Amino acid sequence: MAATYITMSELRTLLGIGSLYSDPTVEECAQAAEDYVKSFLWFNTAPVVATRLLSNVATIYTPTPHTFVKGETVVITDLGAHYNGSKTITAAGYNWIQYTVSGNNNPDEPFHNVAPYGLITGSFHATDYATVPAVREATATVAVTIWQSRQAPGASVATIDGFVGSPYQLGNTLLGKVRGLLAGYLSPSGMIG
Repeated sequence: MAATYITMSELRTLLGIGSLYSDPTVEECAQAAEDYVKSFLWFNTAPVVATRLLSNVATIYTPTPHTFVKGETVVITDLGAHYNGSKTITAAGYNWIQYTVSGNNNPDEPFHNVAPYGLITGSFHATDYATVPAVREATATVAVTIWQSRQAPGASVATIDGFVGSPYQLGNTLLGKVRGLLAGYLSPSGMIG
């Protein structure tokens, strides 16, 4: 899927590279920036840390309380064939939800931890982040930083006098460059760790 927080053509224009680089190379940079920014934004999601399947009823567990309710339709991803897809919640508790798994030949599966985590995604009623100027600017800043890191290995910039060392650009301070722009949209769970 093409990046929407900063499009390939917007990134080309911003960098002033025209058609010098292939579409997949520029798109990969734009998508990486969007993925990074999205990981800190607030969506109606929860990670899945464990699953169980008993008599065609799936139970999936979250590490913290979630906001999903009985009757809500959610999308489950990254858990495997029995669990993935659009599901209607039949029961919900503090840190778990249940739904019916289609088909009658699903073998029971005992409780087991999931690594890497799966994801529950519910309805998102907020503004589309791709239309929020602050989010788009933050994504553009991250995309330019990623691009420049590709072009100057070791994050050193060449000058007339030689090389001027600069700190590693893709470290944990990358969010610091755009935190002010994203402040109103940051997820509390995205800032843990």
